[in-house]
Amino acid sequence: MSVYEVSTQVGEKPLIFQTGKLAKQADGSVLVRQGDTMVLVTAVMSDTPREDIDFCPLIVEYREKAYAAGKIPGGFIKREGKPTDEEILKARVTDRSIRPLFPKGFKNDVQVIAFVISADPENDPAVLAINGASAALHLSQIPWEGPVGAVRVARIDGKLMINPPYEKLEEADINLIVSGTKDAIVMVEGGAKEVPEEEILDAILFAHEEIKKICEAQEDLRKLAGKAKIEFEVEELPEELKEKIKKYLLSSQDFEFNGNYDDKVFTQSRLAKAVFIEDKKQRKAALAELKAKMLEDLQIPEELQTLAENYFSEVEKEFVRKYALIKKKRIDGRSLKDIRPIYIEVGLLPRAHGSALFQRGQTQALVTTTLGTPGESQIIDSLLPEEETKRFMLHYNFPPFCVGEIAPLKAPGRREIGHGALAERAVLPVIPPEEEFPYTIRVVSDILESNGSSSMATVCGASLSLMDAGVPIKSHVAGIAMGLIKEGDNFVVLSDILGDEDHLGDMDFKVAGTKKGVTAIQMDLKIKGITKDIFLTALRQAREGRFYILDKMEAIIDKPRSDISKYAPRILSTKVDVEKIRDLIGPSGKTIKTIIDLTGVKIDIDQEDGTVFVSAPNKESAEKAIDMIKDVTEDIVGKTFLGKVVRVENYGAFVEIIPGKIGLVHISKMGPGITDAREMIKVGDLIPVKVLELDPLGRPKLSFTSLTEEEIKALKSYGGFFKSKKEDQNIYEGKSTLTQEELQKIKQEKEKTNEVDQNETKGEN
Repeated sequence: MSVYEVSTQVGEKPLIFQTGKLAKQADGSVLVRQGDTMVLVTAVMSDTPREDIDFCPLIVEYREKAYAAGKIPGGFIKREGKPTDEEILKARVTDRSIRPLFPKGFKNDVQVIAFVISADPENDPAVLAINGASAALHLSQIPWEGPVGAVRVARIDGKLMINPPYEKLEEADINLIVSGTKDAIVMVEGGAKEVPEEEILDAILFAHEEIKKICEAQEDLRKLAGKAKIEFEVEELPEELKEKIKKYLLSSQDFEFNGNYDDKVFTQSRLAKAVFIEDKKQRKAALAELKAKMLEDLQIPEELQTLAENYFSEVEKEFVRKYALIKKKRIDGRSLKDIRPIYIEVGLLPRAHGSALFQRGQTQALVTTTLGTPGESQIIDSLLPEEETKRFMLHYNFPPFCVGEIAPLKAPGRREIGHGALAERAVLPVIPPEEEFPYTIRVVSDILESNGSSSMATVCGASLSLMDAGVPIKSHVAGIAMGLIKEGDNFVVLSDILGDEDHLGDMDFKVAGTKKGVTAIQMDLKIKGITKDIFLTALRQAREGRFYILDKMEAIIDKPRSDISKYAPRILSTKVDVEKIRDLIGPSGKTIKTIIDLTGVKIDIDQEDGTVFVSAPNKESAEKAIDMIKDVTEDIVGKTFLGKVVRVENYGAFVEIIPGKIGLVHISKMGPGITDAREMIKVGDLIPVKVLELDPLGRPKLSFTSLTEEEIKALKSYGGFFKSKKEDQNIYEGKSTLTQEELQKIKQEKEKTNEVDQNETKGEN
């Protein structure tokens, strides 16, 4: 067994690549390690190319093994199941880093699989997976124009750091994953806390210096263990047929294309008349009709028709790109920086807690906000030691009708999960902290029409919907998708790209943020990389577009509603001593269940800091529950309660003031002249009492006679634990003391009642 290993210092720790020990039957296999985190990545290629496609059939899978962190999977089935959202997102980051470097026309199936087989709480396996995928492909015989390197770059306390530990990321105001070759950046994914564009670019360039070192290490590994790359042939049309097709599309009945893209080509050619139709669906139909007519008019042989159709798309792509580079215009008539017409409406769904419709051109998003209790937050299953929860969730849906297609409705796919995560990351920096707004927040974006940039429409709609719901977000967040057309050193950046411009261009660069700065960024390329100048141009142009969109949004709603929806739950919070949480829960949960039953609220307790959240359909119920919680958890000496009599003896009554807390009202504390408590009190009565002190066992000593008129007035308005709608009265009618006459009257009424009961009993006998 020949084992090869190289390493390089990345950040504060060595990054180690090893091959030759594990998974040797794969075409490429690399074990990547940093700290105690280890990721095994393999790459395998099919023997023959696919003939029925016009793209590279790459599949990337990422899985985190529970044993990597010394865990057993939860649930009934104790094994790893379908990939989690986090695993899908990490697979997408790897896919987007390596896909641009497969050669044009390569159609063999390629599968890259990353297994996290050891995980420590500091080092990010997602970054190692990208580097491992690159190394596995670079070592193998698979045609691929790498390598790429990847790092996570974060700015913490004003200092840029490479691959920082997890716990420090919470303090970061920039947090990006950046991948690239030794010459250029290929992929960017991450978020920021309203950071200026120039500072984002500084972080990316800082990351690139480390990326160069990682690429060099992979080159060293290939020298030790690399395989010769296979050669593949791309089936193409004969050159004369290509010329024929191109001339046909770029000519008309009145003129012939002479090789120059002039005004006639851009206005009168067959292709121009189809491409420049503004409506997406009509344009698609016109292009399909032109393609069919081309095959018929040029009498393309059946065996070459698929290749001819593919070449049709190449000519269309060249035409659109030349138009942008030469005329500085777009196929829908816009200039390079123009934003499509925007329509906004908020509050259109009466029962949703918040709603917004955001439309930009032919992209339309219906976005809603729902407010829930703290207990409805999402539990995240991960390899980290501590359990993670999310109180803000954004879900993105892309039904088939939004692009005029028919398809079965299925569970969210990788694209939907990825777009939702991007929009969530964009909006998260303006979400108020839990201590200020203790709600779980779910935003749902349903894309009803799509023609480019639906994820950024989701960001805008989410911001509008949150304000409509009364969520006190700091400011609006807007997003915009930028495109790129680059030929040699000549390039143009396109603002607010259409779906066709995304398909035919070189870049999909999404930037979201507030007027203060960037909150999320995602860049995907179809070329091998871009330069600093292109990056800076795209960022500055995105800022102009974002500010324009933010102005449109602020014109409709410029601040959150003053109150949340009347259909949303009301949440109040209080803090208790952590040591008192057991008292709040009570024996077998009796105390907290009683509070819930009597008030109709939901209660969530943070066991770490003692924060108690009370969710109720109205404010009054929440306030009553808060009072009860304070009764249970605060010092009860000197407090008044409306308690329930649970046992009566001649010397006094045992009264339950709160569930599980029973004290004695001695006969001496019931008023003058009472010799037997049973003469005036029975089990089940509700009586106002005051806690005088606690005995050595913690049991309360109670008094009836020491209540003031003010205390009884407050007590009656509060009601107490044991007062329900059927128990609105107590036998004392809210009086703090009883006169001798009142006591004698009560005694006489009791005796009369007993006499009647005895006579009835005799009659029955």
